[in-house]
Amino acid sequence: MLTNIITEEQITQTKQLIDNARQITILTHISPDGDALGSSLGLWWFLKGIGKKAKIVVPNKFPEFLAWMPGSEEIVVALDDNELADKTVAEADTIFFLDFNTLSRINWLKNSAASSTARKVLIDHHPYPDIECDICISYPEISSTSELIFRLICRMGQQRDIDLKIAECIYTGMMTDTGNFSYNSQSPEIYLIINELLKIGINKDEIYNRVFSTYSVDRMRLMGYCLSKKMKIYKEQRAALIYLTLAECEHYNYQIGDTEGFVNMPFSIKDIDISILARQDKEKIKISFRSQGSFPANKMAEEFKGGGHLNAAGGESYFSMKKTIDMIEEAIRNRKKYEQ
Repeated sequence: MLTNIITEEQITQTKQLIDNARQITILTHISPDGDALGSSLGLWWFLKGIGKKAKIVVPNKFPEFLAWMPGSEEIVVALDDNELADKTVAEADTIFFLDFNTLSRINWLKNSAASSTARKVLIDHHPYPDIECDICISYPEISSTSELIFRLICRMGQQRDIDLKIAECIYTGMMTDTGNFSYNSQSPEIYLIINELLKIGINKDEIYNRVFSTYSVDRMRLMGYCLSKKMKIYKEQRAALIYLTLAECEHYNYQIGDTEGFVNMPFSIKDIDISILARQDKEKIKISFRSQGSFPANKMAEEFKGGGHLNAAGGESYFSMKKTIDMIEEAIRNRKKYEQ
């Protein structure tokens, strides 16, 4: 039996909004990950199954290892067709914001979303939401937005409408946003949900292989390069840092998603409980923070215009790689201040 995390008022309001909606658009964040796509596609299939017109819009392309997900070929990618993306947002009378807590996370879709007169629903698990919407379903204690979608559908009394396609999408989101259930996954209710998804017919081993066992040779070589040449260990602070310049990524023919999971690799080293990955692209340096135990990765990420969860967070830097590394190392040296 799942705890009624989402309030009865939120359930009633969301169900009424869906019932009255004529055209629904689902938006998720830039560089969509497994949870962004899993929650969006899971909701999309549910809406289609009950006879609703719905579309998904994402700011830019998602990793190839997520393209197997049912319905992914129907997603509108704004970077490929910005006119269609804006049109899809403008035509909606109902918009769902999934897996982000501030409009800046949808980049060039921000203005069209903010100016829309559609009814708006936020479903997210990141802290401190600041999006103005009609319904705000925000629960940072929940492992993933995909888990919230499952809970929402069940609480609306429509669990029977969760078919295999929806179940696969939801499981993918839950699995990827917890590092295959290695962090943010201590709640017993997560495994109650997985049990229900297994009953529906998901093959969790096959989903794992589709996500984590379909990388390119270049990605494997990039991983080896990171471990042998670009990983620094800070023994006293029990921390590790991996950093990659734009030139290094290009040398290994970097594709979107190729560094997925790299930030978790140092946890195989004894006594490491903080791991950071800094990857440079053309506009900025993206920084991923991970931790084990009680260290608040999200507090460290706040130093880099970011945030997130206790054990998984993100930030960014617009300085050079050298200056960014200096800033990260300063944060590592001062780890005790984040533990207070």
